[in-house]
Amino acid sequence: MQIRSNSEYKTFNLGKKFSRFLKVQDVILIFGPLGAGKTVFVKGVASGLGVLPDEVRSPAFVLVNEYKGKIPLYHMDLYRIKNIKDIVSLGYEEYFYKEGIIIIEWAERLTNDFLPISFIRIEFEIIDENKRKIDFSYVGKDYALTLDKFKRTLKNEDIRY
Repeated sequence: MQIRSNSEYKTFNLGKKFSRFLKVQDVILIFGPLGAGKTVFVKGVASGLGVLPDEVRSPAFVLVNEYKGKIPLYHMDLYRIKNIKDIVSLGYEEYFYKEGIIIIEWAERLTNDFLPISFIRIEFEIIDENKRKIDFSYVGKDYALTLDKFKRTLKNEDIRY
């Protein structure tokens, strides 16, 4: 599923709407360049889970931020990861067993050995200064149902196939 966003506001609201369909131990991997709207989307998800958007910061320097909402949110940012040892020292795999939702920005830094078995993949692409193309796909689990429910809440003009 491909969605177009023409503003930060729309990207934020897209994340907020998406959060309604997430559950404990869901894993979301986010891909895309700097300035594409990844953290804005995460702020929307967090807001939908009851976390104040101003509390959400890109965890580029601490690698993981934990937010307490209706469901705990573990927000990882792998931008500064230089090698596999950094991911291991983070305790990365432990988060998959916690009672929360995991969102990982800069997931392109993960090698196949560190990819979870199933996840929702969200890829951001910059079209121009305000426009973004956001692709949703999934690997494994029952994420087809999650994305189908989400898609039904969107306006048809927003969705591209």
